[in-house]
Amino acid sequence: MLSSFAANMAVGAHTTVPMGYFQFCTQNPADCGMHTGRGGKVALTEADFAQLHQVNDDINRRIEPMTDLDHYGEIERWTYPDDGYGDCEDYVLLKRRTLIGLGWPADTLLVTVVRDRKGDGHAVLTVVTDRGDLVLDNQEAAIVLWHETGYRFVKRQAQDDTDNWVSLGDVLAPYSVGRN
Repeated sequence: MLSSFAANMAVGAHTTVPMGYFQFCTQNPADCGMHTGRGGKVALTEADFAQLHQVNDDINRRIEPMTDLDHYGEIERWTYPDDGYGDCEDYVLLKRRTLIGLGWPADTLLVTVVRDRKGDGHAVLTVVTDRGDLVLDNQEAAIVLWHETGYRFVKRQAQDDTDNWVSLGDVLAPYSVGRN
């Protein structure tokens, strides 16, 4: 299992909410608006880590990648991939909903916008733990610490209010996040 010496991300100031997330929340208000006022860390156990792997692997296997443009005729649409197709943020939303349903605290499961190794916009799920911030990704089977991904981190949901977002350092935010 992961070392207990792994770092969590340093977050910056509040920043803009991705338009796709804003539209998702308009259509799915019950899945947004989680204002905990705190923002803790999961005390990660072997069983928790195994559950993260099971959820990540299951969803990565079940969902077929498809861009929003091919799927909906739109550049950007964040939604649950209930029809079996989706792009990166759709995988993230389903993983988040699944883990919350399994009892994981919502304020430790954060939608995160990055630039991938090619510099393209991409979304991943960050899980805040006492062993570091873990990344669940549809492009990689392994669950790794954020600084081991090779990605440039742009912004993510704020832990104390997941309708707000915080900067993570990369100031060149992508217009959309699922163009691959």
